[in-house]
Amino acid sequence: MKSVLTIGEILVEIMATDRGDGFLEPVPLIGPFPSGAPAIFIDQAARFGQPAAMIGCVGDDDFGRVNLNRLRRDGVDVSGIRIDPEAVTGSAFVRYRPDGSRAFVYNIKQSASGRIELDAAARAALARSDHLHVMGTALFSPAIVAAVLEAAEAIKARGGTISFDPNLRPEMLRLPGLSEACDALFRRCDLYLPSGEELTLFTVAGTEEGAVAEILRGGVRAVVHKKGAEGAVYHDAATRLVQPAFAVEEVDPTGAGDCFGATFVSCWLRDRPPAECLAYAAAAGALAVTRQGPMEGAATRAELDAFLAARSGRPAQ
Repeated sequence: MKSVLTIGEILVEIMATDRGDGFLEPVPLIGPFPSGAPAIFIDQAARFGQPAAMIGCVGDDDFGRVNLNRLRRDGVDVSGIRIDPEAVTGSAFVRYRPDGSRAFVYNIKQSASGRIELDAAARAALARSDHLHVMGTALFSPAIVAAVLEAAEAIKARGGTISFDPNLRPEMLRLPGLSEACDALFRRCDLYLPSGEELTLFTVAGTEEGAVAEILRGGVRAVVHKKGAEGAVYHDAATRLVQPAFAVEEVDPTGAGDCFGATFVSCWLRDRPPAECLAYAAAAGALAVTRQGPMEGAATRAELDAFLAARSGRPAQ
Protein backbone atom coordinates (compact mmCIF):
# COMPACT_ATOMS: atom_id res chain seq x y z
CA MET A 1 0.00 0.00 0.00
CA LYS A 2 1.02 3.59 -0.55
CA SER A 3 2.58 5.43 2.39
CA VAL A 4 1.06 8.70 3.64
CA LEU A 5 3.11 11.53 5.14
CA THR A 6 1.98 14.66 6.91
CA ILE A 7 3.92 17.62 8.31
CA GLY A 8 2.79 19.93 11.07
CA GLU A 9 1.91 20.73 14.62
CA ILE A 10 1.81 18.29 17.51
CA LEU A 11 0.29 19.48 20.76
CA VAL A 12 -1.76 18.51 23.77
CA GLU A 13 -5.30 19.63 24.26
CA ILE A 14 -6.53 20.48 27.76
CA MET A 15 -10.26 20.93 27.98
CA ALA A 16 -12.60 22.70 30.39
CA THR A 17 -15.16 20.28 31.74
CA ASP A 18 -17.97 22.85 31.88
CA ARG A 19 -19.21 25.25 29.25
CA GLY A 20 -18.58 28.96 29.34
CA ASP A 21 -16.82 31.83 27.63
CA GLY A 22 -13.06 31.55 27.90
CA PHE A 23 -10.63 31.29 30.81
CA LEU A 24 -11.02 34.47 32.84
CA GLU A 25 -11.59 32.52 36.04
CA PRO A 26 -10.45 29.14 37.42
CA VAL A 27 -12.35 26.24 35.83
CA PRO A 28 -12.04 22.43 36.10
CA LEU A 29 -9.87 20.94 33.34
CA ILE A 30 -9.27 17.50 31.85
CA GLY A 31 -6.29 16.35 29.79
CA PRO A 32 -3.71 16.29 28.35
CA PHE A 33 -5.08 14.71 25.16
CA PRO A 34 -2.76 14.11 22.16
CA SER A 35 -3.76 16.57 19.45
CA GLY A 36 -2.84 18.75 16.48
CA ALA A 37 -4.80 18.48 13.22
CA PRO A 38 -1.99 16.77 11.23
CA ALA A 39 -1.31 14.41 14.16
CA ILE A 40 -5.00 13.44 14.42
CA PHE A 41 -5.08 12.86 10.66
CA ILE A 42 -2.03 10.62 10.58
CA ASP A 43 -3.11 8.69 13.66
CA GLN A 44 -6.45 7.85 12.03
CA ALA A 45 -4.71 6.82 8.79
CA ALA A 46 -2.48 4.44 10.73
CA ARG A 47 -5.42 3.07 12.73
CA PHE A 48 -7.16 2.33 9.42
CA GLY A 49 -4.13 0.31 8.37
CA GLN A 50 -2.42 2.71 5.98
CA PRO A 51 1.39 3.02 6.16
CA ALA A 52 1.76 6.43 7.79
CA ALA A 53 4.53 8.79 8.89
CA MET A 54 4.80 12.28 10.30
CA ILE A 55 7.36 15.07 10.31
CA GLY A 56 7.10 17.35 13.32
CA CYS A 57 8.75 18.50 16.53
CA VAL A 58 7.99 18.08 20.23
CA GLY A 59 9.72 19.09 23.42
CA ASP A 60 11.58 16.73 25.72
CA ASP A 61 8.66 16.71 28.13
CA ASP A 62 5.63 14.66 29.13
CA PHE A 63 3.39 16.46 26.64
CA GLY A 64 5.72 15.38 23.84
CA ARG A 65 5.94 11.85 25.18
CA VAL A 66 2.16 11.42 25.44
CA ASN A 67 1.91 12.29 21.74
CA LEU A 68 4.81 10.10 20.61
CA ASN A 69 3.51 7.18 22.65
CA ARG A 70 0.04 7.46 21.11
CA LEU A 71 1.31 7.78 17.55
CA ARG A 72 3.72 4.85 17.95
CA ARG A 73 1.03 2.70 19.56
CA ASP A 74 -1.32 3.30 16.66
CA GLY A 75 1.32 2.47 14.04
CA VAL A 76 2.65 5.85 12.91
CA ASP A 77 6.31 6.07 11.87
CA VAL A 78 7.57 8.82 14.20
CA SER A 79 11.21 8.74 13.08
CA GLY A 80 10.73 12.13 11.40
CA ILE A 81 9.47 13.78 14.59
CA ARG A 82 12.35 15.63 16.23
CA ILE A 83 12.66 16.04 20.01
CA ASP A 84 13.94 19.54 20.79
CA PRO A 85 15.51 19.75 24.27
CA GLU A 86 15.19 23.53 24.37
CA ALA A 87 11.51 23.88 23.48
CA VAL A 88 8.21 22.84 25.03
CA THR A 89 5.54 20.82 23.29
CA GLY A 90 2.62 22.86 21.97
CA SER A 91 -0.65 23.16 23.83
CA ALA A 92 -4.23 24.26 23.36
CA PHE A 93 -6.59 25.06 26.22
CA VAL A 94 -10.15 24.66 24.99
CA ARG A 95 -13.52 25.61 26.41
CA TYR A 96 -16.83 25.03 24.71
CA ARG A 97 -19.30 27.90 24.83
CA PRO A 98 -23.02 27.23 25.42
CA ASP A 99 -23.70 27.58 21.67
CA GLY A 100 -21.14 24.89 20.80
CA SER A 101 -18.42 27.24 19.56
CA ARG A 102 -15.01 27.10 21.20
CA ALA A 103 -12.62 29.45 22.97
CA PHE A 104 -8.89 28.61 22.63
CA VAL A 105 -5.64 29.60 24.27
CA TYR A 106 -2.85 28.33 22.01
CA ASN A 107 0.88 27.83 22.36
CA ILE A 108 1.89 26.54 18.95
CA LYS A 109 4.04 29.01 17.03
CA GLN A 110 6.36 29.60 20.00
CA SER A 111 6.43 25.89 20.91
CA ALA A 112 8.51 23.02 19.54
CA SER A 113 6.10 22.87 16.60
CA GLY A 114 7.54 26.18 15.46
CA ARG A 115 10.92 24.46 15.04
CA ILE A 116 9.92 21.88 12.42
CA GLU A 117 12.65 21.34 9.85
CA LEU A 118 13.61 18.85 7.17
CA ASP A 119 16.60 17.30 8.93
CA ALA A 120 18.16 13.99 7.87
CA ALA A 121 15.55 11.87 9.67
CA ALA A 122 12.69 13.91 8.21
CA ARG A 123 14.13 13.64 4.70
CA ALA A 124 14.41 9.88 5.12
CA ALA A 125 10.73 9.70 6.07
CA LEU A 126 9.89 11.87 3.07
CA ALA A 127 11.88 9.60 0.76
CA ARG A 128 9.80 6.60 1.89
CA SER A 129 6.46 8.31 1.26
CA ASP A 130 4.14 8.17 -1.74
CA HIS A 131 1.55 10.73 -0.70
CA LEU A 132 1.68 14.04 1.19
CA HIS A 133 -1.32 15.38 3.09
CA VAL A 134 -1.18 19.08 3.97
CA MET A 135 -3.39 20.91 6.43
CA GLY A 136 -3.65 24.68 6.48
CA THR A 137 -3.14 24.78 10.26
CA ALA A 138 0.46 23.67 9.71
CA LEU A 139 1.35 26.73 7.64
CA PHE A 140 1.88 29.13 10.54
CA SER A 141 5.51 30.12 9.89
CA PRO A 142 7.68 30.81 6.83
CA ALA A 143 10.10 27.99 7.78
CA ILE A 144 7.32 25.40 7.91
CA VAL A 145 5.81 26.71 4.68
CA ALA A 146 9.21 26.25 3.00
CA ALA A 147 9.52 22.70 4.37
CA VAL A 148 6.01 21.76 3.22
CA LEU A 149 6.51 23.20 -0.26
CA GLU A 150 9.85 21.40 -0.61
CA ALA A 151 8.22 18.14 0.44
CA ALA A 152 5.37 18.69 -2.00
CA GLU A 153 7.80 19.24 -4.87
CA ALA A 154 9.74 16.08 -3.95
CA ILE A 155 6.58 13.96 -3.78
CA LYS A 156 5.26 15.25 -7.11
CA ALA A 157 8.66 14.89 -8.81
CA ARG A 158 8.61 11.13 -8.25
CA GLY A 159 5.02 10.67 -9.32
CA GLY A 160 3.37 10.85 -5.89
CA THR A 161 0.16 12.61 -4.97
CA ILE A 162 -0.94 15.42 -2.65
CA SER A 163 -4.13 16.06 -0.72
CA PHE A 164 -4.89 19.47 0.78
CA ASP A 165 -7.32 20.38 3.55
CA PRO A 166 -7.34 24.18 4.11
CA ASN A 167 -8.64 23.78 7.70
CA LEU A 168 -8.10 27.49 8.21
CA ARG A 169 -9.19 29.21 11.38
CA PRO A 170 -10.09 32.91 10.93
CA GLU A 171 -7.19 34.14 13.08
CA MET A 172 -4.69 32.39 10.81
CA LEU A 173 -5.66 34.35 7.70
CA ARG A 174 -3.67 37.34 8.97
CA LEU A 175 -0.37 35.44 9.05
CA PRO A 176 2.20 36.73 6.52
CA GLY A 177 2.49 34.55 3.43
CA LEU A 178 -0.28 32.14 4.45
CA SER A 179 -2.62 32.97 1.58
CA GLU A 180 0.18 32.56 -0.98
CA ALA A 181 1.29 29.25 0.53
CA CYS A 182 -2.24 27.85 0.52
CA ASP A 183 -2.72 28.93 -3.06
CA ALA A 184 0.53 27.21 -4.10
CA LEU A 185 -0.51 23.97 -2.41
CA PHE A 186 -4.00 24.17 -3.86
CA ARG A 187 -2.49 24.39 -7.36
CA ARG A 188 -0.34 21.30 -6.70
CA CYS A 189 -2.90 19.04 -5.03
CA ASP A 190 -4.64 16.04 -6.56
CA LEU A 191 -7.35 15.77 -3.91
CA TYR A 192 -8.96 18.82 -2.29
CA LEU A 193 -10.89 18.47 0.99
CA PRO A 194 -12.47 21.83 1.93
CA SER A 195 -15.02 22.37 4.68
CA GLY A 196 -18.02 24.64 4.28
CA GLU A 197 -17.16 27.98 2.68
CA GLU A 198 -13.56 26.89 2.04
CA LEU A 199 -14.84 25.38 -1.21
CA THR A 200 -14.73 28.81 -2.86
CA LEU A 201 -11.56 29.98 -1.10
CA PHE A 202 -9.38 29.79 -4.23
CA THR A 203 -12.00 30.36 -6.92
CA VAL A 204 -13.73 33.33 -8.50
CA ALA A 205 -16.99 31.41 -8.68
CA GLY A 206 -19.41 32.13 -5.88
CA THR A 207 -21.55 29.01 -6.12
CA GLU A 208 -20.78 25.39 -5.21
CA GLU A 209 -21.36 24.16 -8.75
CA GLY A 210 -19.24 26.90 -10.29
CA ALA A 211 -16.44 26.49 -7.77
CA VAL A 212 -16.25 22.72 -8.29
CA ALA A 213 -16.13 23.12 -12.06
CA GLU A 214 -13.38 25.73 -11.77
CA ILE A 215 -11.33 23.57 -9.38
CA LEU A 216 -11.56 20.49 -11.60
CA ARG A 217 -10.62 22.49 -14.69
CA GLY A 218 -7.50 23.64 -12.82
CA GLY A 219 -6.14 20.10 -12.55
CA VAL A 220 -7.44 18.83 -9.19
CA ARG A 221 -8.59 15.24 -9.70
CA ALA A 222 -11.29 15.12 -7.03
CA VAL A 223 -13.01 17.37 -4.50
CA VAL A 224 -14.57 16.22 -1.24
CA HIS A 225 -16.69 19.00 0.21
CA LYS A 226 -17.16 18.40 3.94
CA LYS A 227 -20.40 19.82 5.33
CA GLY A 228 -20.38 18.66 8.95
CA ALA A 229 -23.79 17.47 10.07
CA GLU A 230 -25.02 17.75 6.48
CA GLY A 231 -22.58 15.09 5.32
CA ALA A 232 -20.18 15.39 2.40
CA VAL A 233 -20.25 15.66 -1.37
CA TYR A 234 -17.71 14.08 -3.73
CA HIS A 235 -16.94 15.53 -7.15
CA ASP A 236 -14.70 14.46 -10.01
CA ALA A 237 -14.89 15.04 -13.75
CA ALA A 238 -17.57 12.36 -14.19
CA THR A 239 -19.20 11.90 -10.79
CA ARG A 240 -21.11 13.68 -8.06
CA LEU A 241 -21.94 11.68 -4.93
CA VAL A 242 -23.70 12.75 -1.75
CA GLN A 243 -22.91 11.04 1.55
CA PRO A 244 -25.25 11.86 4.46
CA ALA A 245 -23.76 12.14 7.91
CA PHE A 246 -24.46 9.31 10.35
CA ALA A 247 -26.49 10.33 13.40
CA VAL A 248 -24.62 9.64 16.64
CA GLU A 249 -24.58 11.06 20.14
CA GLU A 250 -21.95 13.81 20.02
CA VAL A 251 -19.53 14.09 22.92
CA ASP A 252 -16.69 16.09 21.38
CA PRO A 253 -16.54 17.15 17.69
CA THR A 254 -12.83 18.03 17.76
CA GLY A 255 -10.92 15.92 15.23
CA ALA A 256 -13.94 14.61 13.34
CA GLY A 257 -12.96 16.32 10.09
CA ASP A 258 -9.37 15.09 10.41
CA CYS A 259 -10.56 11.49 10.92
CA PHE A 260 -12.93 11.85 7.97
CA GLY A 261 -10.12 13.13 5.76
CA ALA A 262 -7.61 10.49 6.81
CA THR A 263 -10.01 7.66 6.11
CA PHE A 264 -11.07 9.08 2.75
CA VAL A 265 -7.45 9.59 1.69
CA SER A 266 -6.53 6.05 2.77
CA CYS A 267 -9.37 4.52 0.75
CA TRP A 268 -8.64 6.80 -2.23
CA LEU A 269 -4.99 5.69 -2.24
CA ARG A 270 -6.23 2.09 -2.41
CA ASP A 271 -8.23 2.96 -5.56
CA ARG A 272 -11.51 2.13 -3.88
CA PRO A 273 -14.75 3.43 -5.49
CA PRO A 274 -15.67 6.96 -4.39
CA ALA A 275 -18.91 5.78 -2.75
CA GLU A 276 -16.95 3.36 -0.57
CA CYS A 277 -14.37 6.02 0.30
CA LEU A 278 -17.17 8.37 1.37
CA ALA A 279 -18.96 5.75 3.47
CA TYR A 280 -15.83 4.81 5.41
CA ALA A 281 -14.90 8.48 5.86
CA ALA A 282 -18.36 9.39 7.14
CA ALA A 283 -18.26 6.47 9.57
CA ALA A 284 -14.85 7.60 10.85
CA GLY A 285 -16.09 11.15 11.34
CA ALA A 286 -19.14 9.87 13.20
CA LEU A 287 -17.18 7.61 15.54
CA ALA A 288 -14.68 10.40 16.22
CA VAL A 289 -17.29 12.59 17.91
CA THR A 290 -18.45 9.88 20.32
CA ARG A 291 -15.36 10.12 22.56
CA GLN A 292 -13.91 13.05 24.46
CA GLY A 293 -10.49 14.06 23.14
CA PRO A 294 -9.28 14.74 19.60
CA MET A 295 -7.71 11.30 18.90
CA GLU A 296 -9.76 9.19 21.27
CA GLY A 297 -12.39 8.34 18.66
CA ALA A 298 -9.95 7.29 15.89
CA ALA A 299 -11.19 3.94 14.57
CA THR A 300 -9.74 0.78 13.07
CA ARG A 301 -10.94 -0.72 9.80
CA ALA A 302 -12.74 -3.47 11.75
CA GLU A 303 -14.53 -0.92 13.93
CA LEU A 304 -15.66 1.00 10.85
CA ASP A 305 -16.85 -2.20 9.16
CA ALA A 306 -18.90 -3.04 12.25
CA PHE A 307 -20.34 0.49 12.40
CA LEU A 308 -21.33 0.45 8.73
CA ALA A 309 -22.86 -3.00 8.99
CA ALA A 310 -24.93 -1.92 11.98
CA ARG A 311 -26.09 1.21 10.12
CA SER A 312 -26.78 -0.66 6.87
CA GLY A 313 -24.04 1.38 5.26
CA ARG A 314 -21.47 0.07 2.84
CA PRO A 315 -19.16 -2.45 4.55
CA ALA A 316 -15.92 -3.64 2.97
CA GLN A 317 -16.20 -5.24 -0.46
